[in-house]
Amino acid sequence: MGGRVTMSLGAAGHANRWKGRGMRLVVDLNKCQGYAQCVPLAPDVLRLIGEEALVYDPNPDESQHQRVLRAAASCPVQAIILEVDPPADRDAR
Repeated sequence: MGGRVTMSLGAAGHANRWKGRGMRLVVDLNKCQGYAQCVPLAPDVLRLIGEEALVYDPNPDESQHQRVLRAAASCPVQAIILEVDPPADRDAR
């Protein structure tokens, strides 16, 4: 069963709980203000197109989990939401 986690600044320090588990990344684009502090921390998962359009991989590879955790923790408006072990039917989207 999947769980939803909204990142806090201390959450990146708990990367071991993600090891071997699935991760689904969602960015609340209504909350995102385009500060882009997350982008340099996980450039293979998050990137800007132009000055404000954020695009991202919703299913980052396990090798990117630590970077994604740091990126989520860096978001000043907490627009990055991570799900642990997302349901299988959501992985295909």
